[in-house]
Amino acid sequence: MTRSPIAPVSPGRGRLRPLGLDEVRITGGFWARRQQINAEATLHHCREWMERVGWIGNFRTAVQPDGRIDRDRRGREFADSDVYKLLEAMAWETGRRADPVLDAAIADLTEVLAPAQEPDGYLNTAYGRPGQSPRYSDLEWGHELYCYGHLIQAGVAQSRARGEGELTKIARRAADHVCATFGRGGIERVCGHPVIEPALVELARLTGEQRYLDQAALFVARRGHGTLADIEFGRAYYQDDLPVREAKVLRGHAVRALYLAAGAVDVAVETGDEELLAAVVRQWETTVARRTYLTGGMGSHHRDESFGDDFVLPPDRAYSETCAGVASVMLSWRLLLATGEPRFADLAERTLFNVVAASPSEDGRAFFYANTLHRRRRGTALRTDTDSPRADSGLRAPWFAVSCCPTNVARTLAQLSGYVATADEHGVQLHQYADAEIVTTLDDGRAIGLRTRTDYPAGGVVTVRITRSTDRPWILSLRVPDWTAGATAWLVDPDGVRSPAAPGTAEVTRVFRAGDEVRLELPVSPRWIRADPRIDAVRGTLAVQRGPLVYCAESTDLPGGRDVDAVRVDPRTPPRDGPDDSTVTVAGELTEADEASEPNEQRATAWPYEPHSHPSPRPEGRTTAAGRTEIVLVPYRSWANRGPSTMRVWLPTTEPDTTTPTER
Repeated sequence: MTRSPIAPVSPGRGRLRPLGLDEVRITGGFWARRQQINAEATLHHCREWMERVGWIGNFRTAVQPDGRIDRDRRGREFADSDVYKLLEAMAWETGRRADPVLDAAIADLTEVLAPAQEPDGYLNTAYGRPGQSPRYSDLEWGHELYCYGHLIQAGVAQSRARGEGELTKIARRAADHVCATFGRGGIERVCGHPVIEPALVELARLTGEQRYLDQAALFVARRGHGTLADIEFGRAYYQDDLPVREAKVLRGHAVRALYLAAGAVDVAVETGDEELLAAVVRQWETTVARRTYLTGGMGSHHRDESFGDDFVLPPDRAYSETCAGVASVMLSWRLLLATGEPRFADLAERTLFNVVAASPSEDGRAFFYANTLHRRRRGTALRTDTDSPRADSGLRAPWFAVSCCPTNVARTLAQLSGYVATADEHGVQLHQYADAEIVTTLDDGRAIGLRTRTDYPAGGVVTVRITRSTDRPWILSLRVPDWTAGATAWLVDPDGVRSPAAPGTAEVTRVFRAGDEVRLELPVSPRWIRADPRIDAVRGTLAVQRGPLVYCAESTDLPGGRDVDAVRVDPRTPPRDGPDDSTVTVAGELTEADEASEPNEQRATAWPYEPHSHPSPRPEGRTTAAGRTEIVLVPYRSWANRGPSTMRVWLPTTEPDTTTPTER
């Protein structure tokens, strides 16, 4: 087995080499706090709930001699996968910091799984036993290969973090079974839910075994040829309508589409298939330009959890599933490694701060599944002793009947250090900013050490201190985020020379000495954001962004018990920082409450549309304004942490909308 870095992705080729959890340690700031909460609260919370709802117990029941599994199994057909994602999160956490308690927890869970694996490697608690449907009898919805994908990723994580253990062996036996069953001459179909593809490639990278890569390539090549049954949502739901190479945009179920694209990138990189890589880049570009929310969220359909058509991005119907955010980060990271282009790290940053970080509560014990951008009614307090049957909620839930998101957040936060930096033969590249210690070697063997200090994203100054270097020049590269466009970022070299830095990459090339410092100054002041006018749902509204953070109005901060539908903002006055480092204030108006209405209700009218006349943005007969005021906005990721509230990101203005498509 080849030595791999302690990293979720370890390509054998590509523009950049990822640095692992053994080379990058996040030491402070926002992400360090989130990692600590994840380790101390979320991992235990997830295991406790999976024991409570019976998903871990399914493996014990599966091997009972009286054959009760068909009657007593709990959870959906894919419940096994969340046990595997928890194991993966635990494994990455042990790679981040040695923890004998977690090592023991992994060993304990592995002992539960092992007896349920069949002699030929098959492992699933929902199929194949007396009273259950036969193996692979429902590839559209059965999720058997999907579950293997998460099992294999957990096995890879264990091997990279702590060395090959029993979990890795279980995963390899399952992968061998997949190759024997779905290889050439076997079942020539695919799973309705991708994720086996990137898992098999990563196992091939870990072990050096070509058959795993070949099987992943087969799955990617088979997709889009109609091997799965047509369904209500169409074959596009599981990307079986078009071959990957022919698709122009990501479509269908958002999580499925993004996992498949990640696997296709992995296959393309390892096989040198530039055509396949270019196809995925093209799909990413179109999806980002036409089917992605300001937060980085993806998926605007609740009914099928899918992408909508181009520019169909209604904020109040945003599904923006947390798992889609995780999958988007996975895809963007792979594209960054393959191409070296910082635009992929830009989207990863936006998605991490505004989708992934928005899902867990401040204590790490409740989660959003869907991430709406406009909540019209206050949520109802949820019971803490039962799982929630609904993905859409105004408050975070401790657990869901489908709880793919909590475990996905847990594994992402545990492995987050692996997304911070890369290296190549020329130097080190920083992509995400946090207090961190970095120690690595360049491709030619030179040892390099860095220490970054920053309060980003609250502040925009990132200081990089060289702690170890060589007597030959190398390049320190820092990503200048795309959100700095229209403002000015500055790069200060060790000699104190200050130069403007355009969005993209800023570089310093020299013979660095220990103690040298490079400083990146990013303009994080808040500003108005408007949408492409083709996004009909938000015409006449503005949003506020400060650095990578999207902000929102929350009823908790409004006087007089008003809801966010009372807010009108004045676009002529720039937003400014609030009295503390977590708020922004904007000038605007609050409409008077309707005395005849109950809270959070509007008086019914005969027809909700009326002629627009200039110059008044508020035609006579409509509610009058209560007067000018300052409106407090909070980071979107933090909403609903203070109890039930209404919320919106896109805010109506006090001015008529005169934007036309040509202005874009």
